[in-house]
Amino acid sequence: MRILVVEDDVNLSRQLSEALKDAGYVVDQAFNGEEGHYLGDTEPYDAIILDIGLPEMDGITVLEKWRADGKGMPVLLLTARDRWSDKVAGIDAGADDYVAKPFHVEEVLARIRALIRRAAGHASADIVCGPVRLDTKGSKATVNGEALKLTSHEYRLLSYLMHHMGEVVSRTELVEHMYDQDFDRDSNTIEVFVGRLRKKIGVDLIETVRGLGYRMQAPVNGK
Repeated sequence: MRILVVEDDVNLSRQLSEALKDAGYVVDQAFNGEEGHYLGDTEPYDAIILDIGLPEMDGITVLEKWRADGKGMPVLLLTARDRWSDKVAGIDAGADDYVAKPFHVEEVLARIRALIRRAAGHASADIVCGPVRLDTKGSKATVNGEALKLTSHEYRLLSYLMHHMGEVVSRTELVEHMYDQDFDRDSNTIEVFVGRLRKKIGVDLIETVRGLGYRMQAPVNGK
């Protein structure tokens, strides 16, 4: 899962980015509205954290431009506690949720998890596919109750496939959501990670759809 943090406070941006990375997300950063708008307009993100008070282009304008261009990714606004009007303007502009400053990072993480789950059609913090259970809160996975020992890339792959269960996901899409913008991306490595993940899961849940990509879904009637 890939997140964009648009925040001009360098220390706060670093704090949020480190917490998100520790939780298993890939994170890109922008420090002004124009850069944030460009990244959100040209890169695929599973969610965006957007500060309202940005230099060069304010957060409300950035959000309005994204929505006008048909960008539907979940957006969490960071607002000033005493500016209720900012909250109203943000929601009207198309924000999915907001957090008032100062805030606890854990609250931001919880809201981001919820936004990503809801965007993918999942209500619970646990996503289940056959014997595999993904704990989005704890950033861990189990098979038949036994913990899976996954690398960060394997976890990101499993998480994305499970959030999009039943859908065919291309290699390109997986690469775009597993690596940040500066990473030397190679779609051929996805096949390697899928192979490792299949062995660790030990159950045939990840289907290769020839010429299109991969699809993860629970077996019908447990078969």
